[in-house]
Amino acid sequence: MYVADSRANADPSAVSTRDGAGTTGTTARVSATIAPTVFALGAVSLITDVSSEVVTAVLPLYLVTGLGLSPLGFGLLDGIYNGFSALVRLAGGHLADRGGGRHKWIAGLGYGVSALCKPLLLLAHTLTPIGLILAADRTGKGLRTAPRDALISLSSTPENRGRAFGVHRAMDTAGALLGPLVAFLILRATVDGYDAVFTVSFCVAVVGVLVLVLFVPGSSSTAAPRTEKAVRGKAVEDGRAVDERAADGRAVGEKAVRPTLRAAFALLGRRDLRRVTVCALLLGLATVSDSFVYLLLQRRLGVPDRWFALLPLGTAAAFLLLAVPLGRLADRVGRWRVFLGGHGALLTAYALLLTSWHGTALPYAVLLLHGAFYAATDGVLMAVASDSVPEQLRSSGLALVQTGQAAARFVCSLGFGAAWTLWGDRTALTASAVALAVCAVFAFTLRPGRPLLEPAS
Repeated sequence: MYVADSRANADPSAVSTRDGAGTTGTTARVSATIAPTVFALGAVSLITDVSSEVVTAVLPLYLVTGLGLSPLGFGLLDGIYNGFSALVRLAGGHLADRGGGRHKWIAGLGYGVSALCKPLLLLAHTLTPIGLILAADRTGKGLRTAPRDALISLSSTPENRGRAFGVHRAMDTAGALLGPLVAFLILRATVDGYDAVFTVSFCVAVVGVLVLVLFVPGSSSTAAPRTEKAVRGKAVEDGRAVDERAADGRAVGEKAVRPTLRAAFALLGRRDLRRVTVCALLLGLATVSDSFVYLLLQRRLGVPDRWFALLPLGTAAAFLLLAVPLGRLADRVGRWRVFLGGHGALLTAYALLLTSWHGTALPYAVLLLHGAFYAATDGVLMAVASDSVPEQLRSSGLALVQTGQAAARFVCSLGFGAAWTLWGDRTALTASAVALAVCAVFAFTLRPGRPLLEPAS
């Protein structure tokens, strides 16, 4: 991996193509650099994820054991925590696109809102106020996610976009790895552990906001690489020739697009972005929340409460180790294939949880597959979507995909919690596994037809 200024020029003769098998042919050297903006945003995400995961690691136990919520009640809160951001992601994406230089500041607003919610958890002890606080926290996440991912996309070339997202997600996941460990140490070292966890989370979140303000470029134009210029030629995906693309994602000769709400929703008229959005939504409907996966593991293995906060470490460690390699693999063999492969890993994890196996290797296998799922899907999906969105609407386009996915996972959390309450955890997980298999087959047939690597000059 190399660090280089985002304005570095690539070899003018570099043009990438794909054959029907998904392999990549390169007629000349292709730039493989990662822009400093990606590393700066990675540092912000690392720090912020420490803050978020400190809370997330103890939240299921705090709500179910400490406050006595039923699985249905927890499913409602978990759905709010993971899905409420769907209501504001489009707004965050649109505000970031308008004016061209607001990506950093809209993202900063989102990080700030989430940071302010952490100490409020100290005051909430019933379902309604906790739900409102989690909704506000997810509002902050919704505001920041699309602008942040747009900055990563705009600071990367099409050839290394999967790797750039992989690097960012690896740094982000390093924070997710540290968060549960910090929560575990706090709970062991303090008497009033949950209050201490929420206080530490707030302090760390403030540091993340400061890093964003001080080290991330203030304009998307300074992050955008100058290597994505229009070229003459064709790229091939699955044996079909397609038009070459300009620097902002437009076909050569296509007019620039103004960043309006109407233009943002009109992006769904693009066949490939519409297909990506539909697939992300359908697969999200069958993706069981992380918290439920950890609760299922705890029940299967009888994990003591004091060790529960360490379960997310397995997922985070696998995500950290695999994010960059799978991002590079996606750039080489096809991002959609890696994306669907990640859902295959998740389906295998569900199958292991449904077996009668109780061996000591079970939690390691499930958490490894769970982390591989995120490494193969989280950043890779954004890289896939970026290929179908013009630069002027990059944040809005990514927000459309994220909104569909977040809304679907909100519904899944509600449905899974209700099914667990009514019929038991095993029946609920079986239904989710069947739904995931069906949706994955559909997503395979509906894969995007555009090239997943664009020509570069």
